[in-house]
Amino acid sequence: MENLKLSNGVEMPLEGFGVFQVPNPQECKTAVLEAIKAGYRLIDTAAVYMNEEAVGQAIKEAVSSDIVKREDLFITTKLWVSNFSYEGAKKGFSDSIKKLGLDYIDLYLLHQPYGDVYGAWKAMSELYNEKKIRAIGVSNFNNCKFIEFAEIVEIKPMVNQIELHPFYAQYDAIEIMKKYGCQPQAWGPLAEGKHGIFTHPVLTEIGKKHGKTAAQVALKWNVQRGVSILPKSVHKERIEQNFDIWNFIISDEDMKKIDALDLKHSEIIDHNNPEVVKYILSLKAE
Repeated sequence: MENLKLSNGVEMPLEGFGVFQVPNPQECKTAVLEAIKAGYRLIDTAAVYMNEEAVGQAIKEAVSSDIVKREDLFITTKLWVSNFSYEGAKKGFSDSIKKLGLDYIDLYLLHQPYGDVYGAWKAMSELYNEKKIRAIGVSNFNNCKFIEFAEIVEIKPMVNQIELHPFYAQYDAIEIMKKYGCQPQAWGPLAEGKHGIFTHPVLTEIGKKHGKTAAQVALKWNVQRGVSILPKSVHKERIEQNFDIWNFIISDEDMKKIDALDLKHSEIIDHNNPEVVKYILSLKAE
């Protein structure tokens, strides 16, 4: 497992475990425990996922059972748009940290680019300066919104979590982030199974050279281009398999073959779609 350094010097694992769409408390807790046992140290949740309490219970059990120390874990959660204001962000953070049962959060993100992002960021910046959060960042900020935001705020986003997988490579977004010292992080690195990614002929053929699956190749492709990844599964075998990507290297030639799969548009959720924006703004995190 490899770590990377964020712009403020904080170390973050290059691979983490995501719990999006795992609302069942027991299933979520079990999956997070299996992930920690498998070697994951970054756990990614969010207020709107409705599973922060389950993640917190898994962390508590893992620490109390001496599987891992709290300081060796990197816990990420996200503020939802219904709390995007100065006071709302303070409340949202307080609610999340209580549900997680933690004294501090390693990474706290603005989950979406809509609403009072600046009021919320001011509150998050204060929490960061008070050392209640080790790093702050954003999620789903497209190129134009990211540039606008990074140019205006005093503390620049340390992470931008966006859709990144072989069918939506977003090299332009990665380059923009680098100019502002921001680390790209991939949600949906396996494209939520779209385009037959688990059996895709290009990925499968490359995998055969290394004794790896198509999914493992897709994950390693992102890692090799400097992108942090957050695969998700509730199945023990797949959880372990997704983590077993650190003992092979994809050649430059094969990296280019994977690059060629890029469709240059979102395959999961298009944040430029007006109906998507309306839907997101209608959701509550409580």
